[in-house]
Amino acid sequence: MAQTFFNPPILELGPDFFDEVEAASFPKAALRFRNQAAAKTIGLENFSEVEWKNAFWSFQALPNNLKKPLALRYHGHQFGVYNPQLGDGRGFLYAQLLEKTGPKKRIFDLGTKGSGQTPYSRQGDGRLTLKGAFREALCTELLESLGVSTSQTLSIFETGEDLLRHDEPSPTRSAVLVRLSYSHLRIGTFQRLARLGEQENLKKLIEYSLKYYDFSLSQEDPSERAAGFLKKIVQRAAALAASYMTAGFVHGVLNTDNINITGESFDYGPYRFLPFYDPKFTAAYFDHQGLYCFGRQPVSFLFALEQLAASMTLIFPDLPYKEILESFSDEFNASLRNSFLNRLNLKSPEDSESITLQTTTELIAAFFTLLETKKVPFEQCFFDFFGGWQEQRLKSSPFWKEYENSNLKSFFEKFQIADPDKITHPYFKRSTPETLLIDQIEALWQPIAEKDDWQPFQQKIEAFRSFRGLYHSIQP
Repeated sequence: MAQTFFNPPILELGPDFFDEVEAASFPKAALRFRNQAAAKTIGLENFSEVEWKNAFWSFQALPNNLKKPLALRYHGHQFGVYNPQLGDGRGFLYAQLLEKTGPKKRIFDLGTKGSGQTPYSRQGDGRLTLKGAFREALCTELLESLGVSTSQTLSIFETGEDLLRHDEPSPTRSAVLVRLSYSHLRIGTFQRLARLGEQENLKKLIEYSLKYYDFSLSQEDPSERAAGFLKKIVQRAAALAASYMTAGFVHGVLNTDNINITGESFDYGPYRFLPFYDPKFTAAYFDHQGLYCFGRQPVSFLFALEQLAASMTLIFPDLPYKEILESFSDEFNASLRNSFLNRLNLKSPEDSESITLQTTTELIAAFFTLLETKKVPFEQCFFDFFGGWQEQRLKSSPFWKEYENSNLKSFFEKFQIADPDKITHPYFKRSTPETLLIDQIEALWQPIAEKDDWQPFQQKIEAFRSFRGLYHSIQP
């Protein structure tokens, strides 16, 4: 049995922040996904099949951990409209565990999706479709390999219920998913307390966050600590937004309840990956105005940060929030440059910071101009230019003609390879990269739907993992 907390930290916040709930009882337990690498980070890799089922299907309490699951309370802006009727409606916090394999010994939340009704289900059934769980596992596995800070899908059980949904053929199969995440504290968690005027609880939440989520602030003055807290969250959000843009990822529903304080992406519904560069590309079929389109994602993060700052002014009226929020643009641009060079395995040889900034900005502009004008597939272009202008590799690309006639070579000549060993990785001996476009997702789902064949899904997961570590996560 893994180590567990005698007193999980979340309980320090008290009952004003959550409701104890019961997990649903499911008629079937068919394990569809078990993430051993993720389990190892919290010491659960040696769980037997029975222990895994008891924990992540029937949700029996882990020893010395939460005695009952907790449905977290929060509000949030959804598509720009404030909604006070939120909270964990089909999920809960099941347990908290300490990291076993990393240097920081961070706290991990084990959160669920599809685990039953809670006080916040709003007439919903509290369930998750199997296809929804399947899609989230694919998404988190690819994002992790692309260097995006993301929650991890730990477990998926098919649960044997028929669900009615308007956005896929019904009845459809059901599942319960468990995700591993550093924190489920959302911008909407702070918004709720501010809206209700709960000043002491808002102070408590900020201090709790400072204590457990690696803010490393030395200031003793509460106002200075609050400013440092907001600055750090701005930096983390900027880094996450930048990584979305270089991964070609569209979250789909960047509501303030889907953005947390640790800079970690989570909760994947109608996401998409770009087939081609298109700032107006949307993921959600119901996003008719393009509010959360690819190109507006940084603006969506900034809007969420504005709501966080507004919430904090309830107890820190002199918080210099305007100045802090104005730094988002610079933080985002710096993170974008870092993330872009990371995706291409490049570094600038220049000693001057101003020259480095200028040359990187020029390269990014030229790169995205080519993407836009030549219609090279988004991921293919990043894949082909890993290591810069490697002509032998480029000639094996289906898009060599577009590259040959571009001016990119002159821009790439100003950079050096960051890690020469990565160039020789087997992944880059291929002519095309691994991708997860909508037609590929449907093709992977078809054998599951028709004959319960999970082999193509499992092969895709292994394909994503085959290049893990080539792109490191950019975190402030």
